[in-house]
Amino acid sequence: MSKRTIVPFGPQHPVLPEPIHLDLVLEDEKVVEAIPSIGFVHRGLEKLVEKRDFIDFTYVAERICGICSFIHGLTYCMAVEELMKIEVPERAQYLRTIWSELSRIHSHLLWLGLTADAFGFENLFMQSWRLREYILDIIEETTGGRVIFGSAKIGGVRRDITPEKLDEILKKIRSYQKEMLEIGSYFLEDSTVKHRLQGIGILSKEDAQALGAVGPMLRASGVSMDIRMMGYAAYGKVGFAPVVETAGDSYARCKVRIRELDQSVDIIEKCVQQMKEGPVEIKVTGFPNGEFFARSEQPRGEVIYYAKANGTKFLQRMRVRTPTFANITPLLSVLKGCQLADVPILVLTIDPCISCAER
Repeated sequence: MSKRTIVPFGPQHPVLPEPIHLDLVLEDEKVVEAIPSIGFVHRGLEKLVEKRDFIDFTYVAERICGICSFIHGLTYCMAVEELMKIEVPERAQYLRTIWSELSRIHSHLLWLGLTADAFGFENLFMQSWRLREYILDIIEETTGGRVIFGSAKIGGVRRDITPEKLDEILKKIRSYQKEMLEIGSYFLEDSTVKHRLQGIGILSKEDAQALGAVGPMLRASGVSMDIRMMGYAAYGKVGFAPVVETAGDSYARCKVRIRELDQSVDIIEKCVQQMKEGPVEIKVTGFPNGEFFARSEQPRGEVIYYAKANGTKFLQRMRVRTPTFANITPLLSVLKGCQLADVPILVLTIDPCISCAER
């Protein structure tokens, strides 16, 4: 029997962009068990609902994570709007969808660049982040922010986008779409990438469902599950099918995200074409009462916001379950049996966001 060794992995590692910590139990170079340590950073965000009124808390929700900040704020607003029986204007729903997909594009491009960097493809890393800067420029032009948008609000959105600006945005992202497909194909067709990813870290369809995987990690295992299909915001009107792969390995997880870049551009195009003139917000009066679960699809997977209110300006309870937290258990499953050298790449294939997990 080989001697077992426990090797601490993270929270600081040259390859990892996120401070995730794992204790790896090794037999020679083979991982036989991975033990996570999460919760190092307690920010008390869920406790703040008792000190920030339900309208102001939208700003707090957006700051749970910088990469998917808009969708955090949007999902919180969806929960409160349901409690208050608020019907959001149609144009605001389309604008929410456009900003959600711009968030997805910039998040996936960030992930692609970091993963390319882990392989030593510095040129591909720079090209991915160069394209991401163009997407952030569009976000800044339409919301005023590059990281925290500040455009989601209870009852709609804070800003409108003129028809001329929408046409300009559409032309820009169409031109970026070709470049995104090119750099994605360079990554997926590279022999080194295939050698390091294909057949590595396989998560079966049954395990993905049993372990509660979400987002690209779930869809890469052959499960056609995308919360956007529930039709929140304007997703029920644009018509699309979830991006699904069946191999369940690290390569499939990367392929799902790269294919979603193309899909997001198509969704934005449909929103611009279908969106009609109208108000982008309604006046909010009264206070929320009751409890509700709101669900949406972040770039990393399903996020859940639970809100409980008692008719005052402060919520009684707010609970967030983020996709990274949900994907940690499936990650531990795929790490078992892998080689130590494959651990950083496997961690990156779930696109971890510890800022979301450390609430």
